[in-house]
Amino acid sequence: MSRHLSYAQAINEATMIAMERDPRMLCFGLGMDDPKRIFGTTDGLVEAFGRHRVFDMPTSEAGMTGIAIGASLDGTRCLMTHQRLDFFLLALDQLVNNAAKWQYMFGGQSSPVRLVIRLILGRGWGQGPTHSQSLQSWFAHVPGLKVVMPSFPGDAKGLLLSGAFDDNPVVFLEHRWLHNLQGPVPEGDHRVPLGKAAVLAEGRDVTIVSMSYMTIEALHAVQFLRESGVSADLIDLRSISPLDWDTVLTSVRKTGRLLAIDTSHAMCSVASEIVATAAIECFPQLKAAPQRLTVPDHPSPTSPALAEHFYPRAENIVAAVAGLLDRRLDPSPLVAARTSPHDVPGDWFKGPF
Repeated sequence: MSRHLSYAQAINEATMIAMERDPRMLCFGLGMDDPKRIFGTTDGLVEAFGRHRVFDMPTSEAGMTGIAIGASLDGTRCLMTHQRLDFFLLALDQLVNNAAKWQYMFGGQSSPVRLVIRLILGRGWGQGPTHSQSLQSWFAHVPGLKVVMPSFPGDAKGLLLSGAFDDNPVVFLEHRWLHNLQGPVPEGDHRVPLGKAAVLAEGRDVTIVSMSYMTIEALHAVQFLRESGVSADLIDLRSISPLDWDTVLTSVRKTGRLLAIDTSHAMCSVASEIVATAAIECFPQLKAAPQRLTVPDHPSPTSPALAEHFYPRAENIVAAVAGLLDRRLDPSPLVAARTSPHDVPGDWFKGPF
């Protein structure tokens, strides 16, 4: 049975279930029991499981990541949260040279690194170049890591539970603009397979591949396109690594056109990899050159005047599809319908940073 929960509530519920399923599991990070409880995602955990299993950590990203890796090698599954992806960069050595490679270097004879690392990303409110980065392609580039970016509450719960009981390190990327998003969430131990995309819409004219918050913008664009006589396949990747190539390439072979949307920069992005693979694998079926839609290859601006034109929205998706189809489509109604400022997703968004 499904109920409607927020994205944050879904993560919280998944954590509760995982901690109940495995009495040895630990949950820790920065701000676990602060007043906001990490956007509400850790609410009630300390009260339910005690401070010996759920606890705050000093601001030492590399230190806490090393503790999680060491505990997992001793057989303890860990759910660890860094409130900002940007700050986690201080722990990349632990992640890339230890967690990702441990099983390979010891020929599978050591205990696996059973670890989920929650990293929060996102933009808005003038956060600028060091607080709004989307670096999923960095993590996906590293063999041995699994990388997920759920777009909806049900998938957030299902992917977190799958990651919590996977025998590999999993990087769980959540966009802060999604935490208040409401959606259906199945009850109980609901799991979504890692590496399986979701087809949110079906069409014949173009394939749109998206992830995380940009999937929400893509849904608005697909509805507008449908009303304009254009039908699209919309694929929400959910998992970045492993990536569901069968679903993506089957759709591209059907439509002959591809738009890959990314929350990150164009250079070496997930969108770039999708475009490259589609061009290699689907070249005979292509009717137009595959396209990607990303943020510019430039640090994120802090200035509201600059940020307003930095991030792609639904109208940019419509314009890109119009180019693929060589058609005139006027996306101005999408702009006119928007009531919130460019740096917040909607009136329902109340922060925090």
